[in-house]
Amino acid sequence: MTRPQLTPPAGVLVAIDVAKARNEVLIEVPGLARRRRLSVLNTRAEHDRLIALLSDLDQPVTCGFEATGNYHRPIAWRLLQAGFAVRLISSVGLARTCEALHNGWDKNDPKDAQVMLHMIRIGASQVYHDPLAAGINDVQELSKTHDAVSRAKTEVLHRILTHYLPLYFPEVDRFRHNSRSDWFFAFLDRFPTPASITVLSKEAFIAAAWDVVGRKVAKAQLLGDIYETARSSIGLPVPPDAPAVSMFRLVIGEVRGLIRQRDAIEAAADTLLSESADYKLLRRIPGIGPINALTILAEAGDLRRFSHHRQFLKFCGLDLATQQSGTFRGQTKLSKYGNARLRRTLWLAGQVAIRQRENGFRDKFERYIARDRHNADLRRKALTAITAKMARVVHAVIKTGADYRPFVEGPVPGGRTPLSRAVRA
Repeated sequence: MTRPQLTPPAGVLVAIDVAKARNEVLIEVPGLARRRRLSVLNTRAEHDRLIALLSDLDQPVTCGFEATGNYHRPIAWRLLQAGFAVRLISSVGLARTCEALHNGWDKNDPKDAQVMLHMIRIGASQVYHDPLAAGINDVQELSKTHDAVSRAKTEVLHRILTHYLPLYFPEVDRFRHNSRSDWFFAFLDRFPTPASITVLSKEAFIAAAWDVVGRKVAKAQLLGDIYETARSSIGLPVPPDAPAVSMFRLVIGEVRGLIRQRDAIEAAADTLLSESADYKLLRRIPGIGPINALTILAEAGDLRRFSHHRQFLKFCGLDLATQQSGTFRGQTKLSKYGNARLRRTLWLAGQVAIRQRENGFRDKFERYIARDRHNADLRRKALTAITAKMARVVHAVIKTGADYRPFVEGPVPGGRTPLSRAVRA
């Protein structure tokens, strides 16, 4: 894959400062001393007017903008469809360049447009990859919605665990083993307090709760333990029909609704990507399930655009950075300047992989922590190295189109590889 040319060819340069209602546009035409400045409202007619104006110049056009929420997406799509080259400008780079050029920290739209034009001219920008044009818009929306629903479910779950259960049934928390399962919340909806359980005989309770808890090993013993726990509970003695218990049930219904939404999104994602070759390749890597694969494809897009795995590591924020000045040299650590959701997904996938019975990830992790298995700092560094390895494997599998080979790595020649070298590798 050839490296994209970021320095624009001779032609028209367009800087767009994007906002919710209108965009400040600065146009530089070769041969003209004065730049043209205009305001473009976020309407179809105004977008058409801008595209017609640029097309009438009959020269190559390169447009650049700073991502602003999602307000840049519609106009960027229209510019791409018009055949113009579109560049994305880093927000951090724009702020630093503006400070250097104008020797000040003030910010306004006309000045930002001037700085953007300068950054486009010198090639200090990135090629803009539109999700709709790349065919990953649906994947991105599924991934983002799943993330939002999961975060909302976690927030409501924490409210239940830290507020309602300590008040009304604190002992029942020990029977909750998996936050993905709905049976625990279905049980709480039916039996929210110890009084709602002990009002029945043990046999009657087991019969009433038998279908609520679903399929379980030693179900009768489980329900018997819950009944005995309810008899000795320290929960507040509120009646089952109290308004406080109604509020408890309301929150339980909320978390159950979020669980159903999450399961529906996961099923939709698996159906949408079931025919994707990249999705199938990712699913064969240890630790990568349907949602991890969905997130990787949504956040990274086509991984083949990264000609080397170091570029992908930098995109994820897994590249190493060192603060150095004069004789001072700081500690080498991850830059974390990349995609945070992608980095977190690779971290979680690595943690799942090292818990599986036998694969290269677990073998690498065991070799790293062999000298001191209980050293928390060493385990953290080993997990970082595993995350970087996961990123390299993901990039290699997609780029080559070859299946993951579940071999166990042999010992490193000459001894153990330092962690910094392993992450950089």
